[in-house]
Amino acid sequence: MIAPNLSHAILGQAKGSIRQMDLENVLQSAFEAVNKGESVLESYFGRVKQIERKHLAGLVTEADKESEFTIAQSLKQSGHDFLFLGEESFQESQSSYLQGRDPVWILDPLDGTTNFVHGFPIFAISLGLYWQGQIVLGIVSAPKMGEHGESYWAIRGKGAFLDNQRLRVRQNVILGDAFLATGFIADFEEQLVEQVDIFNHVVRKARAVRRAGAAAYDLALVARGVFDGYWERGLKPWDSAAGSLLVTEAGGVVQSYRASPYHPLKNTVIAGSLGLVQQIQELIKPVIRADSE
Repeated sequence: MIAPNLSHAILGQAKGSIRQMDLENVLQSAFEAVNKGESVLESYFGRVKQIERKHLAGLVTEADKESEFTIAQSLKQSGHDFLFLGEESFQESQSSYLQGRDPVWILDPLDGTTNFVHGFPIFAISLGLYWQGQIVLGIVSAPKMGEHGESYWAIRGKGAFLDNQRLRVRQNVILGDAFLATGFIADFEEQLVEQVDIFNHVVRKARAVRRAGAAAYDLALVARGVFDGYWERGLKPWDSAAGSLLVTEAGGVVQSYRASPYHPLKNTVIAGSLGLVQQIQELIKPVIRADSE
């Protein structure tokens, strides 16, 4: 992946307090870090040896761990040594980072680990920057997609891009024509039952539903207009942070099952155009659990 030339992108003026930080400079450092993480993943793809199962969190490999360490070190050395919330080093106390207003890097060093382990090329690095109560910068990089990989990125108030091509969420889509994405997690029986119930409702109404296994990349494809919408429960901040900004900067919305605004600590996500998101919310209302928020 090569960082895009920002001078060739269609960038508007930053909004509000974002002016206090040079986000274009931060983005370049973020791309450099993600590039290094990609090199790590490339070196392990098809050659993973150490596979562990994390409690209630799927698989983890040496590729996940080394990618996170490499990206974190690069960000630190760049001078953008903000608070850091990474999937492989996460501790529950770090959730408080997302209740403050200091800058926080939110990293998934390998989104789609199970795909990666089995040689299925849909996986990504997801890096977001949370600051003053919102995601202000995001990168989703899928190194095995396309001829040279796909690099999605966004700065709040300046749009979302694939390399230097501006992204747009598909608008005015009715549920019957919608091409959707979702995911499942089997670690919690009651949540799985809820998701299967929701799937039963949605799949009977939508044109089609796909389950690719990498939430960050699913959100990137919503921003690109490939998927019309996406929903899932049980995501962690690193799964959705960067992708949520891609969607909103591409003209879409990201909300909870109950139509509250996106926050990394909420446990449900629906993304797409406002009209389609509302259609899905209305359809699933009878089957969502009381603790889905």
